[in-house]
Amino acid sequence: MRDQSDKTENLSGSLLISHPGLLDPNFKKTVVLISAHSDDEGALGVVINRPIGKSLGEMKAEFAYSPLSEVPVFNGGPVSRQNLILAAWKWVEETGIFKLYFGISADKAQIMMANEPDLVVRGFLGYAGWTRGQIESEVKQDAWVVSPIDGQVLDSSMGKELWKNILLKILPEMKFLAEAPDDPSVN
Repeated sequence: MRDQSDKTENLSGSLLISHPGLLDPNFKKTVVLISAHSDDEGALGVVINRPIGKSLGEMKAEFAYSPLSEVPVFNGGPVSRQNLILAAWKWVEETGIFKLYFGISADKAQIMMANEPDLVVRGFLGYAGWTRGQIESEVKQDAWVVSPIDGQVLDSSMGKELWKNILLKILPEMKFLAEAPDDPSVN
């Protein structure tokens, strides 16, 4: 595995890619977008590669005829799965800047969509959270691979293949583990 430094940098605006050996069902083969991280508070993010196969309009009648009706919904993490979190982002190609808007209201999301047609909006049921020092410890134990955000990756379909695509782009030597079946008996 690659060398992770003793001091974990601020992970806000980064992706965490679970190591193939991470078997916790909440995070197995996941990509987590970290929206906030500090040494004092811990970290907060959402799983971006577990679509539930429904849009906001299909899930909630209040969105059926709104501009948000087609926004896809994802299983955002194991914490507060009954709560919906809206997030939006935009990759500015010219400057290489990733703009993230996390926990925005439905009204704000609609205004932003009207003003920025290339804005990506997603809904997440729940979130992933880590207490003070927890994510730093997990990164040092190689449970996660930290990756900067690549706008082209986030423009993809964001489905189940996202985990493998990002992992192999960063660590091609993980191909054998990344492609191993969940059940070895079907090998």
